[in-house]
Amino acid sequence: MRIYLGADHRGFELKETLKAWLAGEGYEVEDVGNHIFDPEDDYVDPALKVAESIEGNGTTSRGILLCGSGHGVDIVANRFTHVRAIIGFNEQVTMQGRQHEDANILVLPAEWMSEEEAKERVQLFLETEKIENVRYDRRRTRIANLQLR
Repeated sequence: MRIYLGADHRGFELKETLKAWLAGEGYEVEDVGNHIFDPEDDYVDPALKVAESIEGNGTTSRGILLCGSGHGVDIVANRFTHVRAIIGFNEQVTMQGRQHEDANILVLPAEWMSEEEAKERVQLFLETEKIENVRYDRRRTRIANLQLR
């Protein structure tokens, strides 16, 4: 599975840690940026790059985005039709986001979680499968058919 990874300056250090860890776990990791620490960057740029990558490869890949709170990159990523980004602020929400919503991008609030918590969320996100049933399938279909207003 290919993992697209992106972060702004507030998530940069944790992104670098996760990148090395994921590669060591055998995942194919594509770091879409930022590639250097830049305190003047905007979270919009890495969020766009990860979302665009998932938009074209959403069934065979996943994305991970990091910023300080998680809110900014989450808002940007969810502007894309086939992106389902969730903020993984705890284990239950992360698991449910995969099971119920078939989330394909995990957003991590880098300033609000430790390295170990981030690794736990990522592992849970990557290993949890969506639940196939009529109710969840219906909801996912309705979301996929929504038009941005």
